[in-house]
Amino acid sequence: MAQTLVSIRDLSVRYRSRDEAAYALDQVSFDIERGQVFALVGESGSGKTTIGMSIINLLPDEADILGGEVWFGDQNVLDLDERSLREIRGRRVTMIFQDPVAGLNPVISVGDQVGEMLTNHLNWRKKEAREAAIEILAGVGLADPKRVAESYPFQLSGGMCQRVMIGIATALKPDLIVADEPTAALDVTVQAQILHQLDTLRREQGTTILLITHDFGVVSQIADEVGVMYAGHLVETGTVRDVLSAPLHPYTHGLLAARPRLDSVGQELYALPGTTPDLDKPADHCPFIPRCRKAVQQCRDVRPPQLTPVPGQSSRRVACYNPLWQG
Repeated sequence: MAQTLVSIRDLSVRYRSRDEAAYALDQVSFDIERGQVFALVGESGSGKTTIGMSIINLLPDEADILGGEVWFGDQNVLDLDERSLREIRGRRVTMIFQDPVAGLNPVISVGDQVGEMLTNHLNWRKKEAREAAIEILAGVGLADPKRVAESYPFQLSGGMCQRVMIGIATALKPDLIVADEPTAALDVTVQAQILHQLDTLRREQGTTILLITHDFGVVSQIADEVGVMYAGHLVETGTVRDVLSAPLHPYTHGLLAARPRLDSVGQELYALPGTTPDLDKPADHCPFIPRCRKAVQQCRDVRPPQLTPVPGQSSRRVACYNPLWQG
C-alpha cells in the first residue's frame, strides 16, 4: 500500500518588493508517495521552484507564506525551528539546483564539498569524509573520481558538475530529492545519463524524487505522476501515461501540442496564444481564460475549484469547468 511522504495542503506564497507583489502560489495541494517520481511541469514563473523550496522551507526573505501546510512525514516543515530544519535538510531532504556550476562553491575543491555533508551531519573526521567522497563520486559514474575530488568546479564540465551535485544530494541516502531542472543546458547524451542515475537511485535506494522541469520528454522517461502548474495554480494531476495520452485541461493540451515532433518536420510549430497573466493579485476567475478556447461564462464568474476528481478515473484530477473529455 502506498505511503504518503510529502503532503502539501492549500499552500499560498507571495513574493514582495518595495513597490509590488507577486502571488506565486495560490492554494496548491497534492501528495507525493514514498518511492515515487512526481514531476511538476509548466511555463517559467508558474510556481514550480517555489514549491520545491517550500518543501525544505528555504524560501528567500522576500517570500511570505500566506497560508497552507507542507507535511514531510508527520512534521509540518513550515512550523519547524532552524535546528529542526537542519536535521531534515541534507539528511532527509536534499535539493539539486538548476545550475550545477552556480550551485557549487568555486573556491573549494569538489572532494571537500562532498565530504562536507559527512562532517556536518555525521561528525566524521575530514580525512574519513574525503575518502568517502571519492567513493561517492565513483558511485555517480564519474571516471577518475580521485582527480575529480581534487578539482574545482570550474575545471569540470556541466554534466560532471551535475553528477557532483547528485553525489552531494545522495551522500546521506535521503528520503526525498527535489531535482530542479537537473538536465537543463545539458546535451541529450549527458541528459540521458543523469536521468538514468536518478532512476537508479529510486530503484536501488527507494529514493522519492520531486522532478521540476519544462520537458515532457524527461517526464515521460522517469516520472510516475505529473502535476501541471499554471500561474501559481495546479491545474491537472494524474499518471504520466494518462496525462500525456489524454490531457484534460486546455493548458496541458496546449503544452503538449507545442512540443516539436519528428513526424511534423517542415510544419509550423503550434504556440499557445497570449501570455501568462500578471500575478499582482490572486485570481478571482480562471487565470487561463485569455488563452483558452473552451472557456465558458462560469469560468469568468467563479474560479474553478482546486483539482476535482475525474469521474471513473481515480488517479486523475483537474481544475476546469469545461475539460477536454466533454468535447
